[in-house]
Amino acid sequence: MNTYSPILSGIKRFFIEIGELSYFARRFFKEVLKPPLEFKELLRQCYHMGNRSLFLVLVTGFIIGLVLTLQSRPTLIEFGAVSWMPNMVGISIVRELGPVITALVCAGRIASGIGAELGSMRVTEQIDAMEVSGTNPFKYLVVTRILATTLMLPILVLLGDAIALYGSALVENIKGHVSFKLYFNQVFDALEYGDLIPATIKSFFFGFAIGLVGCFKGYYSKKGTAGVGVAANTAVVFTSMLLFVIDFIAVFITDIFYDL
Repeated sequence: MNTYSPILSGIKRFFIEIGELSYFARRFFKEVLKPPLEFKELLRQCYHMGNRSLFLVLVTGFIIGLVLTLQSRPTLIEFGAVSWMPNMVGISIVRELGPVITALVCAGRIASGIGAELGSMRVTEQIDAMEVSGTNPFKYLVVTRILATTLMLPILVLLGDAIALYGSALVENIKGHVSFKLYFNQVFDALEYGDLIPATIKSFFFGFAIGLVGCFKGYYSKKGTAGVGVAANTAVVFTSMLLFVIDFIAVFITDIFYDL
């Protein structure tokens, strides 16, 4: 019994945390529908999260495009299918690689930042002071950040996809002497609305998950200043796991619609 007690305790804590996160999400939907909306703070958070994550997303996307093309090119040459490179890379990036990797990058950058910021406000009693003064800290701190991540992540995904395709086109232009016009014509011929729309929709859910978990971990941070680091770290880990679960569900649902 002693052997299994830590495992059972961990499973119990996991389900308790899932329940608390669900209640936190329920409170968000309840508060977001109540006027007024902190519009200025929402715009500030959108700029803060989008602008500070843009460079990292673009660099990551560009490298993904380069590496994917360089790694796939020898195999396609061996099978005499190198002309299918734009189609393969375009569909791979737009459907899966672009949204997932951009979301993981933003989880490391944004979720940890939100967790640390709100965690430090909790342990220094700034959130308690806002409650005492009569303001609604949940609406000002949490609602605006979750909405900002939900709105900004699809934009970052589109920009990351574009720069990844440019990186792939650059490799093909240098190694295969394929013009940029021909490359992108093939990419857009291969892509359909059925590729772009599901990827865009799930990127909204990715952004919501990043903001929700980051705010949840920071808002309920404990154990003094040490809890700030714990909140930032666990926010990244929990968000990354949740992103993979959401991606699996999205791919499963999309596959069902493709089969109909």
